[in-house]
Parts: sequence; structure tokens; C-alpha cells
Amino acid sequence: MELTVIGCSGSLPGPDSPASCYLVQARHGGRMFSLALDLGAGAFGRLYATIDPRDLDAVALSHLHPDHCLDLCALYVAARYSPTAPWPVKAVYGPAGTAERLQSAYHAPGSREPGPGLPAQFQFIDWQPSQRIGPFEVRTIRVDHPVEAYAIRVTDTNPGGGSLVYSGDTGPCSALVDIAQGADLLLVESAFLDRPDNPAGLHLNGREAAAAGFAAGVGTVVLTHIPPWHDPHRVLTEATPHFPGPVQLATAGAHWTIGDQR
Repeated sequence: MELTVIGCSGSLPGPDSPASCYLVQARHGGRMFSLALDLGAGAFGRLYATIDPRDLDAVALSHLHPDHCLDLCALYVAARYSPTAPWPVKAVYGPAGTAERLQSAYHAPGSREPGPGLPAQFQFIDWQPSQRIGPFEVRTIRVDHPVEAYAIRVTDTNPGGGSLVYSGDTGPCSALVDIAQGADLLLVESAFLDRPDNPAGLHLNGREAAAAGFAAGVGTVVLTHIPPWHDPHRVLTEATPHFPGPVQLATAGAHWTIGDQR
């Protein structure tokens, strides 16, 4: 399984990265299957540096804040109006109400755009505790955030395939530790600095992110979703003493191979 960071800026696009989007790929049916975990503001254009977005097979949305879902509107525009349009209908997994949320984000009041509109371009599927998406077994669990939000575990079912867990956005919670048990890589939001006045039930700091990885016994912790107003290296410094294995920073374009693909 291959993981490529398309965007990792927290809360909004930053000077060096779009908002959240992570491309997960594995062999399936004689070709590479491509799944995007989130498609936040600014991320769709950056996909072109890695794959032809027409070849994207499915999108999985952790929750419906704009820094995690808004560029589904951009995907719709390309799928309908680019020179290679129309694109095949793509599956979009997400919380209940995803279709309505994105339809509202795209269509301005009084819009007279012809045709069936954004919902017809996608197959919207509500999250279940477990589902098969191409070569991946995908499990989800509700985490602690002000809206309906999920941590997502992706397991490559190919021989030697590995597993990763993406936290989405969450405050400290046992659910994240539960779903991350024994994963090869934990891609975990670290939006806060380690301060006593951080609001509860919103985000993790680096220490809390690393501690979740330690409690779950994961192989590697990758810190992501750090907003532009924080220094990522300070977050890394706060995290590193709390996890005995590798602790790394997500950056746009960074890549990991997860599992034994030999």
C-alpha cells in the first residue's frame, strides 16, 4: 500500500500545502486502485502532480468541515467540464448528509446550471463500521469532534499488505486508540500546541497524538493537520518523547510504502 500526502495543512490551506487530502493506493484487478482520504480546500489541483484525477476510484471523507471535503466541488467541475469529461461516477463515502452538504456548497442561490447537478456525479455512501473499497478493508469509528467525524482504518488485503489509520479531526478519545491497535502507521492530527487552555473535544496536540500511537502499539506516527500559525517542528518536538518509534511530520508530497510488497 502506498500513501502520498496531497495536502496536510490544518483548518485551511497553508503556504506550503493544501488542506487535508491523503492518497492511498494498492494493486487491484491488474491496476493501481486510488482512494483519497479527504479532499479539503485546495487539494484537488495538487492531485494532478501525482495522478490524473480522472483515475481516482473513490473518496472517503472523515467529516464535513470544508478543510476536509470542500474540493469535492472541484472534482465535480473537472468531471463535468474538463476536456476528458464526462468522468465515470465515483463512490464517495462519508457521514450522513454528505450529498446535501456538498450540493449546498457548490450551488449558489438562483443557480441555473443545466443537468442533474453534483449529486448525480457521485455515488454517496454513508459510513458503516466496516466496508470493502477496492483492495481495502476500511473500518470507521466515531471520534470526538463538534460534528459527526470518523477515524478511518485502511487495510490492504493484498498479500503482504499493511494497515494505516487516519485520525481525521478529533480530541483525545479511546475510540482512536481502539481502531489504531497494531496499525503499521498512524496518520494523526496534531493541530494544537501543548497548552493547558486548549478547548476539549476538538483537536490533539503533539503529545496527545504520540501518546495515542503508543497506547495503540502502532509502528510509526505521522503528525498532520498542523495549521499555518503553528511551527510544525515545535509540534514534532513536543510529540517525540512520547512515542518510542519513528515520529515524522506530514508534508505535501511525502510518501510512505506500508506493508511488504515484495
